[in-house]
Amino acid sequence: MGKAAIFLADGFEEIEALAVVDICRRCDIEIEMVSIMEGTQVKGSHGIAVEADKVFSQAGFDSYDMLILPGGMPGTKTLEAYGPLTEQIRAFYECGKYIAAICAAPSIFGHMGILKGRKACSYPSFESHLEGAEVTGGPVEISDNVITSRGMGTAIDFGLAIAGVLATPEKAEEVARTIVYKP
Repeated sequence: MGKAAIFLADGFEEIEALAVVDICRRCDIEIEMVSIMEGTQVKGSHGIAVEADKVFSQAGFDSYDMLILPGGMPGTKTLEAYGPLTEQIRAFYECGKYIAAICAAPSIFGHMGILKGRKACSYPSFESHLEGAEVTGGPVEISDNVITSRGMGTAIDFGLAIAGVLATPEKAEEVARTIVYKP
């Protein structure tokens, strides 16, 4: 089983983050919620406070197989402005480790030049930020080591795609059945 980190900043989209965490944990994937704020309590874009597992300085990047970014505003802008995180995203991408983003957050990958020549998707109003990508309307796109998704309505698809990579496709399908998910 792989190990992942999902990064939270004030204004993150709660369902996009927590659906992924829930699905990964149901698949026995270790996933850590990492705050890039000063403390572990992070407030979502709809006022829901979430207690992260750790702050950024405590993250063990050598142990992660994937870095995940939820969308939401202003959370996406805060994630993109946080240099230590974008440095890790670049390092993971360049060494072939997985990076994943949903909703507005794939725009971060677009701005970094990571999506050039790849299929990618995002929240519709952020598609113009997917610089160099072949933009699709699919719920999830997996292009080599880059996973993107469209928004809250595709959060389960996104979580299951991540689980299919970090566990097995069979385990992801099993969890989809147990949560009565019908694509």
